[in-house]
Amino acid sequence: MNNVGVKICGITDVATIESMLHLPIDYIGFVFAKSKRQVTPKQAADMIQALKNHYIKVPETAGVFVNPSEQELEETIKHASLDIIQLHGQESPELCKWVKQSLKVKVFKVFSNFHQFILSDVSNEQVDEQCSKWLNPYVHHIDALMLDTFDPVVGGGTGKTFNWELIPIVQRWTKKNNIPLIVAGGLDVDNVSTLITTYEPSGVDVSSGVETNRIKDIKKIKTFVERVKLNV
Repeated sequence: MNNVGVKICGITDVATIESMLHLPIDYIGFVFAKSKRQVTPKQAADMIQALKNHYIKVPETAGVFVNPSEQELEETIKHASLDIIQLHGQESPELCKWVKQSLKVKVFKVFSNFHQFILSDVSNEQVDEQCSKWLNPYVHHIDALMLDTFDPVVGGGTGKTFNWELIPIVQRWTKKNNIPLIVAGGLDVDNVSTLITTYEPSGVDVSSGVETNRIKDIKKIKTFVERVKLNV
């Protein structure tokens, strides 16, 4: 079994939690931002309790937010004891720092508009310099960097892949700064093995790719996890 982390995101009910008990899942995500998978802090608290009741090794729980206020984050944490705050908007390094210091949780920062680094007739050194200028302020304030597909309307969570050839640009920065790189965006049972073999990310994040008719499909989840962990 390899050490690539698996995050199953967009969980909305205890029944789905209970159906995944036998699987080596590292992170489970609950969406608090506006979404068809949005849950309330009370619903998330019930699912977290189900995790603690049933899992021998409890996966870390992540709450997904888009440009939240400090008050929103504080109120959510009061009800749902999350391990990770996943920030999916244009959150500043200062907010990431505040989350870590004040809420005592990990921070996963999502970036989706990294395509701006790709310019014609620009050397790798120049691209790396631009990447570092943008990302360096987040060093020490995030526990993982996540890449997702850019969408000007919804930001991410589109279920579509991005140009994976962009991954090494950001990966050079994450390796230099010893920050895990998690890849999201359109992953499913058919393409995740290729992603892992080609780019060796620290982790992968899936939501719609393990659904059937917008409902989490335990068969797809099982297959996805096996292809990540066992390379089958």
